[in-house]
Order: sequence, then structure tokens, then C-alpha cells
Amino acid sequence: MFVYLTSRNDNRVMRMTFDGIALTPGAVIVKGIAKAGNHDGGRLAFGPDGYLYISTGDAGVRDPAQDKGSLSVKILRVTADGAPAPGNPFPGSPIWSLGHRNVQGMDWDKAGTLYASEFGQNTWDELNRIEPGRNYGWPVVEGTAHSSGFVDPIHQWPTADASPSGIAVGADGAIYMAALRGESLWRIPLDGNGNAGTPKRLLQGRYGRLRTVVSAPDGRLRTVVSAPDGRLWLVTSNTFRGTLQPGDDRILALRLPIQ
Repeated sequence: MFVYLTSRNDNRVMRMTFDGIALTPGAVIVKGIAKAGNHDGGRLAFGPDGYLYISTGDAGVRDPAQDKGSLSVKILRVTADGAPAPGNPFPGSPIWSLGHRNVQGMDWDKAGTLYASEFGQNTWDELNRIEPGRNYGWPVVEGTAHSSGFVDPIHQWPTADASPSGIAVGADGAIYMAALRGESLWRIPLDGNGNAGTPKRLLQGRYGRLRTVVSAPDGRLRTVVSAPDGRLWLVTSNTFRGTLQPGDDRILALRLPIQ
């Protein structure tokens, strides 16, 4: 088990052991990630290649997003021991992609393509198709810019409609994106080339702020929980900034299609 946590001095990734009752701390595999009161990234996911992907936020400081010497504001790809994974685009570096602001969701489609959701600042939140070594623009651009050297999102939302957190590729091949401020679950269809169709807004205001969404249609452990019957598992996030509802915060298990 791997945990992303905030220590006295930094954000870090630690390997831990769970014996069915208690967690036992193990080795710190990645450290020195900038921390702050928010924008800390923190999504962990093993890719289909067997390597660990880590999203890190800007921790309130913009410039490190374009600095290949900083672990902040990136997607990292490492081995289970924290070493830069073989095939990373920058030799000797754990960096997989850069120019992010605050990635909070990552998942792969059946073809092995990585997608990530990203907090914007004041204008646009993003859903990106991630390619190794590519630059996603922050803080030079926000949202679609058609600017040389930067990758545009495959879709963007006004920040009031999204503030995206976790994403999952569902059994139907669409991306499901949890929205915090937008208090919705967005369904984004994908075509055969990984391009986004017209998103559909689901569950608007029904459960409040949605933090994490997980899908495991084939019964494998894809992220942190398994739903072998193809359901989507959602985690609400209303005890912080949200409006509390009875039973919050909670885990929801919903069947596709969601109405």
C-alpha cells in the first residue's frame, strides 16, 4: 500500500503495510514535494505498465510548474522503490509530464492512454490526455490556448461548474469526473482516438461535493477499491467547504447508466 501524506516539512509518498487491522509505516519512497494548505495534488495510481504515477500540486507557487528540477506541479512516474521509472522522458528524472496546476484525478482507458483532471485558477478547469514529456501550459496558459509548445485540454469547464477531483474510465468507455464546487458527476464520452465528445452533467446537487470516483468493470483492483459488477464508487466531500447532508461524508455505489 502506498500513501501520499504531508509531513512537517514536505509532501511525500510512503509505502505502508496493512495486516487487516492496522497500518504499519514503511519506507519513504518519494520526498521533497512542496506542501501548502491546499493545491497539494496527491493522487496515486499504478498504471497498466506497473509503475506508480503521482500527481503533485503547485502548493500556491506558480513557477515550479515549468521547472524540470522541481517535483511540484507535475505528474511523476516511479518504481515501487521511488526511483525514476524506465522510459521516463527526462533521463534520471521521475517527471512524466509538466505544466500542471493541481492534478487530482488520473485513470487509463483500455488502450493504456492516461487521462488527468486539473484545477484551473479563475477561468478554466481541464481534462487532459497525458503524453510523456509534454507540457500542459501552467502558469503561462490556462485552458485552451492553441499556443506552440503547450498541450490543450481535450475539454474544459468554467471553474464554477467543475473544480474537478477524481476521474475513472467506466465500463462504457466514458470518463466519469467528480466535481467539487460543481457538485456533479460529469460523463465525458471518448471516441476511438481518445478525443472528448459532449459532456453530460449527472447528479447535479444531489450528493453535494464529489471527491473521488472509481470504476473496476473487470474485477481488478484498479485504484483503491474494486467494483467487479461494473458499478461506480463515489466519495463525497462535504465536511470541508460543503453543505452537510445526512450521513456525510459517505461512499456511494451507483450502477451505470446513471440518470
